[in-house]
Amino acid sequence: MNAQRTDIGAAPFKLAKFLSWGSLALILASGLFLSVIMANYARQTLLTKQQEFAHLLAENINHQVFQRFTVPTLLRFRHIELSNPEQYRQLENVIRETIHGQHVFEFRIYDNEEVVSFSLNKDVVGRRDLAGAAVRQAFNKLEHSFEVISRVPPWQAMFDFDMQPKSVVLRMVYPLRTERSLFPGGPSGQTMGILEFTQDITDDYKTVISFQWLIIFTAIVSSLVLFLVLLAMIHKADELNAQRVAEREKLERELHQAEKLASMGRVVAGIAHEIRNPLGIIQSSAEFLLKKASTEQSPSSTRMLEVMNDEIRRLGQTVNDFLDYARPKNPRMEKVDIGSVLGQAVAFLEHECRERGVAVVKDVPEGLLVRGDKDLLYRAVYNIIGNALQAVADGGKVSVVARPIQRGVRVAITDNGPGFSEEVLEKATDPFYTTKHNGTGLGLAIVTNILASHNADFQLENAESGGARVVIVFPAA
Repeated sequence: MNAQRTDIGAAPFKLAKFLSWGSLALILASGLFLSVIMANYARQTLLTKQQEFAHLLAENINHQVFQRFTVPTLLRFRHIELSNPEQYRQLENVIRETIHGQHVFEFRIYDNEEVVSFSLNKDVVGRRDLAGAAVRQAFNKLEHSFEVISRVPPWQAMFDFDMQPKSVVLRMVYPLRTERSLFPGGPSGQTMGILEFTQDITDDYKTVISFQWLIIFTAIVSSLVLFLVLLAMIHKADELNAQRVAEREKLERELHQAEKLASMGRVVAGIAHEIRNPLGIIQSSAEFLLKKASTEQSPSSTRMLEVMNDEIRRLGQTVNDFLDYARPKNPRMEKVDIGSVLGQAVAFLEHECRERGVAVVKDVPEGLLVRGDKDLLYRAVYNIIGNALQAVADGGKVSVVARPIQRGVRVAITDNGPGFSEEVLEKATDPFYTTKHNGTGLGLAIVTNILASHNADFQLENAESGGARVVIVFPAA
């Protein structure tokens, strides 16, 4: 029954844990996905900016070529002929000055027949096989175009932290035009050729990759922190749930034990009640026979009757213990000097202490008032001090200390005996549990009931210097 209740109670929390772990996985996946999207967007933005810079560079080249080469050359030579070394050097100077610092490593100008008419690499001048589809499209549609060429795949570039120069390049194709008419009344914007140059953008691409890793790392770390926070919350909730389940199981066991003890108590009370009356008659008869045997001076009969009378009294005390446990007395709540009660209990046991050489040290100030039943409290402390005396060897020591505290009065009874074992600490207050050969196991159980009826805290522990200690904390009177 208990296991079934535990499973039912734990099932909703297991579902909550599953949903929490699923949410964490979703957070991690979505964070990584968003970081990849942001990183790709950053890369695309960089490429767009590079294309804009390349377009500005192409326009600047067009302007510089027209202003510093085309117009002066026409004025001087009447026509442009790049086979002329002087014109070629003049154009080369203009181009190199314009592209200086722009990471351009390839530069070509194609004429109307798609022949390389100018290049920074003179070995390719005059070739017809270098013009690609972008050059032909520029001739046909007079539109510029871009092409990003990467010698490293994008996924591999993410893990290549030492990319070589020219690993990623941007190629620009741009129609060279006249900015104004070359002669009065002539047209402007005539195509002079097709410009093609290639820029090395590897460094900028590496910067983007570093930014991508920063975004991914930040997303993973933030998701991981959230994961750890939620994991700690789940772990704490799991501990609280396990604690609640353990407390519920403990309460169920205690309730079950209380039900059994209540049933047992009713049976014991009935049996003890039935025994008590005949036992009283037997005790009265034994006392009468003992007195008669004493007057007749019969030693053998007297000794036998004394033993019988002692056993009858012991059995009567056992019956009273059963009845006291099964039917606890309601205390009369009045102000009681607990120091006086402790003194009476120590004084009653003084004879036994002298016989065994046990020293009882009492440190109890006057005027420590608590609310309770003086007779019941005397029985409780007498039982505890008596147990302490039985626990110590001859010549041992028992201390009784009482002190006022903020929430009431604290009484500590300590002995220098062997102390409590783990098993005894767990079961000492259970009814019918005893370590004595002739005990009923109801002494501490009755003490527990008495102190509970007085709202007092009762604790068994081992003293730091050895031996056992019983601590009672009474609420303030």
